[in-house]
Amino acid sequence: MSAHPSASRRTVLRGAAVTPIAGLGIAACSAPGGGVTADATPTAPVELGAESEVGKGSARLYRDHNVVVSRDAEGTLKAYSTVCTHAGCAINKLQGTTLICPCHGSEFDALTGKVVQSPATVPLNELPVKAANGKIVAGPGAA
Repeated sequence: MSAHPSASRRTVLRGAAVTPIAGLGIAACSAPGGGVTADATPTAPVELGAESEVGKGSARLYRDHNVVVSRDAEGTLKAYSTVCTHAGCAINKLQGTTLICPCHGSEFDALTGKVVQSPATVPLNELPVKAANGKIVAGPGAA
């Protein structure tokens, strides 16, 4: 007989029961549907819509491209990736100029990209943006 006691049947079964529950905790912190990664933002210039869609002091969410475009009070356009910097979820809700992540409730200012409510702590990634021929174009190479 060895000097080390072997694991009892009860200990082994208890460990087997806890493992799936721990996995649920990990899954709960991941993005729905396997998550959206940073490469879901434009990798080339993308025409989003008419320049007139974004008025001064407002923002528009372009869900299909994971981009939000805003225009400050002076009329300057800004664009940000809407992939949450906390867990990589696609942000799908814009209330006024506040973006709300569906996964954990992080909120971002669409005019500045800054975090206004945690758990995110890193601002949204800014994207180049321009208005050309009455259209908004965003993504690398747009500016």
